[in-house]
Amino acid sequence: MRCVKTWLAIWIMLLLAGAAPAQQKPAQPARPAQSDPSAQTVLSDLSDGVLQMLDQIDEDRVRDFFTKLQQQFDNTNIYELASLKEIALQVLPVLQQFEETQPYAVWLQAHLDDFDAANEMQREMKAALPKPESTTVQAGVPLKIVRSVWVKQLEKRPWPPLAHVYVPRLKQIFVSENVPPELVWVAGVESSFDPGARSPAGAAGMFQLMPATARAEHLSLWPFDQRYQPDKSAHAAARHLRDLHNHYGDWPLALAAYNVGEGRVDKLLKEHKAGSFDAIAGWLPAETQMYVPKVEATIRLREGLVLADLKTPPG
Repeated sequence: MRCVKTWLAIWIMLLLAGAAPAQQKPAQPARPAQSDPSAQTVLSDLSDGVLQMLDQIDEDRVRDFFTKLQQQFDNTNIYELASLKEIALQVLPVLQQFEETQPYAVWLQAHLDDFDAANEMQREMKAALPKPESTTVQAGVPLKIVRSVWVKQLEKRPWPPLAHVYVPRLKQIFVSENVPPELVWVAGVESSFDPGARSPAGAAGMFQLMPATARAEHLSLWPFDQRYQPDKSAHAAARHLRDLHNHYGDWPLALAAYNVGEGRVDKLLKEHKAGSFDAIAGWLPAETQMYVPKVEATIRLREGLVLADLKTPPG
């Protein structure tokens, strides 16, 4: 009986010991107020300490720039991107200083022409205004101007240095996935064919795949992120583009969804009872309004084809 009482006492003590920490658990901090979703996306990707090697002024400046940039990308007004060019040129050398921030510098370098194009679009729209004294620019840029500006921006530009290394190899991969090989130039637009690029929103690699897309296409993100491996990334990007084209039956819409996501494109098509990229372009984010015509112009100049003429390789 004494033994039973002893074990009973020990059991009660253990229960009390286990309950004590639960009673002493510190109060949970208040949930922060909801802020702009684009800012949360940027800050979440940069919150892993990657900017901590910068001094406080540079760190704050980089965070502020990327947050503003993502907000402008998500906005529908292309013109406002032009105002960020000067800050981008100040931030770029800061990011180039350290190995940890170099992937963001690679991404930013590949997108500097977005600011130039936005500025040129603004200039052309002002020139087209009926009243010379008016300085107000319409919020929406006609796609005719967007396409024209990208052709002029790209027509005298040489191939990105890494394109000579990767284009032939990537084309073979796209053909193996039954995707038009000319679409490898998506990597030129996304990263200038640099496999080390990483965006502040978390997209990575030559084809700038987001984590969810990479997992859906059977890429591993740990312990090694396969998005940074050119061949694996190319196979995944080709499969994703193929699936989007199967869904829309149209390359401009497939490219829009590649950039902004299938859900956003589907929602706009439904809301506006539309069936083409041109019909919904004005409601898409500024980034996507710029992105699709940029890919169109790149393929036209590098391959001599328009998107409607792309041929699916025989399977």
